[in-house]
Amino acid sequence: MNEIIQTRLKNLRSVMKRRKLDAVIIPSNDSHFSEYISDYWKCREYISGFKGSAGSVVVTKDKACLWTDSRYFLQADMELEGTGITLMKEGVDTTPDIPSWLSVELGKGKVGINGLLFSVTQIALLRDKMPELEIVPVDDFFSEIWKERPPMPDAPAFLLGREYAGEDVQEKVAHVRKILKLKKKRVYILSALDEVAWLLNIRGNDVNYNPVVTAYAVVTPGTVRLFVDETKFKADDIYALKQKGVELVPYVDFEKYLHLLSGYEVVYNPQKMSYAHYLILQRFGAVLEKEPLAAGIVAEMKAIKNDVEIAGFRRAVIEDGVALVRFYIWLEEMVYGGKGVTEAEAADKLSAFRAQSPLYRGESFHPIVGYKSNGAIVHYTPSKESSRKIKEDGFLLIDSGGQYLCGTTDITRTIYLGTPGEQEKTDFTLVLMGNIDLATAVFPENTRGSQLDILARRHLYMKGLTYLHGTGHGIGHYLNVHEGPQSVRLNENPETLKPGMVLSDEPGLYRPRRYGIRTENMLLCREEKVTSFGRFYGFETLTLFPIDTKCIDLSVLPLNHRRWLNRYHALVYDHLSPYLSTKEKVWLMSKTKEI
Repeated sequence: MNEIIQTRLKNLRSVMKRRKLDAVIIPSNDSHFSEYISDYWKCREYISGFKGSAGSVVVTKDKACLWTDSRYFLQADMELEGTGITLMKEGVDTTPDIPSWLSVELGKGKVGINGLLFSVTQIALLRDKMPELEIVPVDDFFSEIWKERPPMPDAPAFLLGREYAGEDVQEKVAHVRKILKLKKKRVYILSALDEVAWLLNIRGNDVNYNPVVTAYAVVTPGTVRLFVDETKFKADDIYALKQKGVELVPYVDFEKYLHLLSGYEVVYNPQKMSYAHYLILQRFGAVLEKEPLAAGIVAEMKAIKNDVEIAGFRRAVIEDGVALVRFYIWLEEMVYGGKGVTEAEAADKLSAFRAQSPLYRGESFHPIVGYKSNGAIVHYTPSKESSRKIKEDGFLLIDSGGQYLCGTTDITRTIYLGTPGEQEKTDFTLVLMGNIDLATAVFPENTRGSQLDILARRHLYMKGLTYLHGTGHGIGHYLNVHEGPQSVRLNENPETLKPGMVLSDEPGLYRPRRYGIRTENMLLCREEKVTSFGRFYGFETLTLFPIDTKCIDLSVLPLNHRRWLNRYHALVYDHLSPYLSTKEKVWLMSKTKEI
């Protein structure tokens, strides 16, 4: 058994006993409901040892279970081994959800939650699904059992200039005020870190991979209160923020401020406000009003990129493409030259090549470098201790991205080292066909991503194959690599795709214990045509890097797909070659030649 995790569970159960709790739910959240969270908030990882970015642990008096999605099934199996924690596979028909499981296990009883880590919406769903159980908000009990808990993040922050953001703070805030009709004693609360960062054109390094600042914002008719540690900013930035109508207030004073809103109309998003803050507002007599757009006003504004942001993305994919050319040349020289390289070494080297760009500000997520069977682990993270040596035989899947001052990138390429077999080529080609079908889609206004998802899967479906993750997610502009509200996936999402949205296109196929294949590009939604039948939209492929033609089965790839790929490769060469050396141009030309 994993003695460390067992000891931590024992300590947690002691706290539960003192507080007379029959169970506790420990999510992956921070108090801002971020995808990536600072080390301070990694309570679920601490109690379970599972390092994936998504999942919840439930602990009762005698059982412990982890719920996570298909991206992490294989990873969780390995990391939970010996802990005594049972993996519950979300999305599998035989797996009950947390409320159903607790209702059966407990019947009646008290379920403890940290109110800062659950949104108003999440609590409503829990209460609806387990009416016999009492949800008990409690203080952060990890303060008692996590003796060496990391501190709250305190990384420096800065202002993003208009030359990158495209709009001033005053313009963005004025638009919010107009939509919400803010007036005296009517305010709007923002908790999501990327929304605060986008609205106020601030960036930071408080969370790995996401250039955000730990902060809350409250928009009033006359000012914006930014609850943040002022020491993060230089004096010039503080002055500039004040000139833009932003008042800085200590982060720790946010809850005290909520006490002062008695009688105020408070507009909030129930999916993004913590239950603890909701209770404070309710207790002190605020008039709570859900904002009119389910995804959030700022989220909707942020999702539709302005012209400057779109130009920034175009620059970012060139910076990224040049780095990738240099990396893959290095990789081939290492592998085919017999020098050998591990998955972890490849990940580090890729980051080093990206860092040669003066606009580079870090990775947009931890690189996924999966050789052979590790590529079948959808969100595999290589470590120096466990990463495999990459050899001249088999698929290598690399999913990576960069944060640049001008934009964010996310790209997956699967290459074959050696000579692929018939099934490997067929699998690769089916995935590629799905990628191209989505990229070339034309669809009417008001189309949802769920309506397009079949385009990426249909060729796989015809062979009895599929993948369990989503096909596409929104991408922030020098912000979170995963952002909403748009998506392309099987699950229904009411958000329609609109011109200016940037999203990924990443179908895949994973054969456990053998290999994984994924081909991912970034897409820009744009208007294609206007006819008597209405407006029609489509996509422009932004990503600039070749797809491994050695893996393609030309007997399977239709002519129209082949033509698209040839046009795409010509575009890749034209855009990247001006920034490359002669040797690099020769390599790129060989990878982009017509098929």
